[in-house]
Amino acid sequence: MDLSVVIPLLNEQESLNELYDWIAKVMQSNSYSYEIIFIDDGSTDGSWETIQQLSQKDDHVKGIRFLKNFGKSQALHAGFKEALGDVVITMDADLQDNPEEIPEMYDLITKDDYDLISGWKKKRYDSVIAKNLPSKLFNAAARRTSGVKLHDFNCGLKAYKNIVVKNIDVHGEMHRYIPVLSKNAGFSKIGEKVVLHQARKYGKTKFGMSRFINGFLDLVTIWFMSRFGKRPMHFFGLIGTLLFIVGFCFSLYLGIDKLFIETGGRLIAQRPEFYIALTSMILGTQFFLAGFLGEIILTSKRDKERYNISERINL
Repeated sequence: MDLSVVIPLLNEQESLNELYDWIAKVMQSNSYSYEIIFIDDGSTDGSWETIQQLSQKDDHVKGIRFLKNFGKSQALHAGFKEALGDVVITMDADLQDNPEEIPEMYDLITKDDYDLISGWKKKRYDSVIAKNLPSKLFNAAARRTSGVKLHDFNCGLKAYKNIVVKNIDVHGEMHRYIPVLSKNAGFSKIGEKVVLHQARKYGKTKFGMSRFINGFLDLVTIWFMSRFGKRPMHFFGLIGTLLFIVGFCFSLYLGIDKLFIETGGRLIAQRPEFYIALTSMILGTQFFLAGFLGEIILTSKRDKERYNISERINL
């Protein structure tokens, strides 16, 4: 199969028929073998009924329905797990991503041998203050922290080799950082393509300003996981050891001073060095234990589903 189009959605019933017609037209005009996988992330507006109707008239349409809203990352994880196409395309269901971009992105993967192509919405039809400016700051921070030189990390329109989506773990709200996850997994040939961005035609955005705060917090998480996720002791153990050594040195100094130098001076508990030593040794021990527990958790963890599926179509 040439292409799998993975589309996570939440309450996008009004746009689904138009989106399906648009994608099917592009696929048929390019003679692709394909599948369209809709992942209904707990919609309450009849989106699932529309997906059922589309699947009845076209067996290229497949569907996954979550019991409730688990988030975009979990929806993408479920879609990636089922995707069969040599190239996997992700796009949003709100008609702001243009399916006409798919053939060129497909060629970049298959002919130019890219692992991942990320869309860049160079010209956006969103609020400058509420979305565009925060997005620029967010992308600049992501570039600097991750080393992946993309202008638009959060663009929903992306193309991947199938092997990429099968080897990355998209969880939490990490869908913003799929290029970084891919790089950390060993897929380094990551490119970018300017894509058309269209104004939202139906409904309203499902993401508020809080997504940028969450995005920066996730960026810290992914930075830490990429460097110390497999060996937390290297981070916590190092800090803990240094703090413990500082505390021990202060304690040693206080002991020598009290026993051999100023034997009649102030009580040790009345000196500030005592509290520095005590605090440093306690914190050092706690950091060391945090690293040790992290190592134990890593060796004993088991994979488990992060979402519950109530129905499937053609899968």
